[in-house]
Amino acid sequence: MTRSLPPTDPAEMTRYIETRFHARHREQLPDLAALAAKVEQVHADALAVPAGLSALLEHLIGALEVHMKKEELILFPAIRRGGMPGIENPIAVMRADHDDHGAEVGRIRALTADLTLPEGACRKWTALYQGLAGFIDDLEAHVALENDVLFPQFEPARKG
Repeated sequence: MTRSLPPTDPAEMTRYIETRFHARHREQLPDLAALAAKVEQVHADALAVPAGLSALLEHLIGALEVHMKKEELILFPAIRRGGMPGIENPIAVMRADHDDHGAEVGRIRALTADLTLPEGACRKWTALYQGLAGFIDDLEAHVALENDVLFPQFEPARKG
């Protein structure tokens, strides 16, 4: 799959983030949580089973949904209007959320031995880890685009 480069205009970048990342996370996470629950159930006795992964993913679904809604309803409309006084405050909240999401990715990696499949892993387990790798790549690209490209344009202390 060829990925297009994100736009440089902040308003267009917010739309890109919503369609490229927010929509994708909403698609990925429920499927991954269901797959994790199945793997945990079927392989409950396996030493390498990622016990607790489905619960972590369910938590992440809720946390990411709240985060994305804050962006879509508050921050991104303000960015599309060219900013607003005090915009660095909601941006700081988004950055803190991003740190939390990074910690949750760390927990996913810990539960899955850094996405290392056990010998003889079934197709569902393999699909789960492949899906998690894709989700993590998407989430990290999403966070980097916001933290490193979009947000600094609206944070006086980080400009120039």
